[in-house]
Amino acid sequence: MTGALLRYRMVAWIVGVLLIVLVCVGVPLKYAADSPDVAKWVGFVHGVFVFPLYLVVTLLLAIRTRMSPVRTVLTMLAGTIPFASFYAERATTKYVSERAPERPAPTA
Repeated sequence: MTGALLRYRMVAWIVGVLLIVLVCVGVPLKYAADSPDVAKWVGFVHGVFVFPLYLVVTLLLAIRTRMSPVRTVLTMLAGTIPFASFYAERATTKYVSERAPERPAPTA
């Protein structure tokens, strides 16, 4: 596995988990329990740090693997929909793995 793919997979999972926490925990707490702290802080971390990192890492992977612009944009948009980043991560991993050049097996 290439370093770019590994970085993409890690950041995609972090984006997915933070987005689920934000939407499934933070937003209900904000509106149902009048407790905006979770939504405020998770939203801040997701929106200011992790999601922009996800966009950069996805773009670098797309450039390295010569993904089509449409696939690249759809993969980037998956970070905005709860649970979609997990699907996109699996699909992108499969896509990249199928197109990776075959490496000879190491000899002992």
